[in-house]
Amino acid sequence: MEQNRKPPFEIGLYSFAELTPDPHTGEMMTAIERIQNLIESVELAEQVGLDVFALGEHHRPDFVSSAPSVILSAIAARTSKIRLSSAVTVLSSDDPVRVFQQFATLDLVSQGRAEIMAGRGSFIESFPLFGYDLSNYNELFSEKLELLLKIREEEMVSWSGEHRASLNHQGIYPRPYQEQLPIWVAVGGTPDSVIRAGTLGLPMALAIIGGIPEQFGPLTDLYRKVWAHYEHDPNKFRLSINSHGHLAESKQQAIEEAFPPFHQVMTKIGRERGWPPMTREQFEASTTLRGANFIGGPDEVIEKILYQHSIFNHNRFLLQLSVGTMPHKQVMHAIELLGTKVAPVVREEIAKRVDSRE
Repeated sequence: MEQNRKPPFEIGLYSFAELTPDPHTGEMMTAIERIQNLIESVELAEQVGLDVFALGEHHRPDFVSSAPSVILSAIAARTSKIRLSSAVTVLSSDDPVRVFQQFATLDLVSQGRAEIMAGRGSFIESFPLFGYDLSNYNELFSEKLELLLKIREEEMVSWSGEHRASLNHQGIYPRPYQEQLPIWVAVGGTPDSVIRAGTLGLPMALAIIGGIPEQFGPLTDLYRKVWAHYEHDPNKFRLSINSHGHLAESKQQAIEEAFPPFHQVMTKIGRERGWPPMTREQFEASTTLRGANFIGGPDEVIEKILYQHSIFNHNRFLLQLSVGTMPHKQVMHAIELLGTKVAPVVREEIAKRVDSRE
């Protein structure tokens, strides 16, 4: 029956609103320009039929998105259909009460389009910034996710934990427009995080930004196994694959446009973490069918999404545009190609696959 059908395949974008020098000129745009470019890009994403936009949280000088819910609310006022999510909310160093209030408010502003993607983040600056001890890294996330879910379920909340003041039958407002505010768990490859998402019956977003996709298959299999073990509704099963990429008219053009900013950002992060600099050969290897990055013309990106779908059987795909600073017109053209050339073909093919199984 129609009401038992699983959700359609969604395609969207995510960003961390990077603020890095142009790799060709060394020039920096202003934070105002970066935010305006971001808003324009999401407006276009909606116009070309993309389903989701997600904005990450970083507390570093090379990003402008330390307060994603504020920027997402500005985007909500300029759009009407596209879903708006964090990517991720660094819940371990935040207050679940404020997170819920911010995204419930976004949900009201957007009339029911808000989501939270909760995770532990890829950088650690927020922990000392907000007074948290990194030695409590795991228990902070577990405890705060527990509280966030309780707030979602109950208007009047009683709760106690180790890392936040207790709540004693206190009301959390406003309540969202949606009956239940979607909360995803973002994971990067840790089995314990996968088990947590499956145990709680929460949607899972898996970031694949390195390696080969096949190595992540056991994680998505584990997620399904745990989901089934706890007898969660299979029609509510949601799995997103989140990856880096860029589109142009041809694969070679996409590589030439994407490599300089990608190399600049990844080499900088590598210096911080003790990795060797990225080579052109490594980058080009990542653009092949079994590589991590979705960099190519529409045909290559279609093939790669469908190839990964055969591995993961996921129902959402989010692409990070861009990694590092690229000319705004190149980013806009990539969004246009994703929405008009890639998304219709992918949705049609995956719908056929789903129908053939049912």
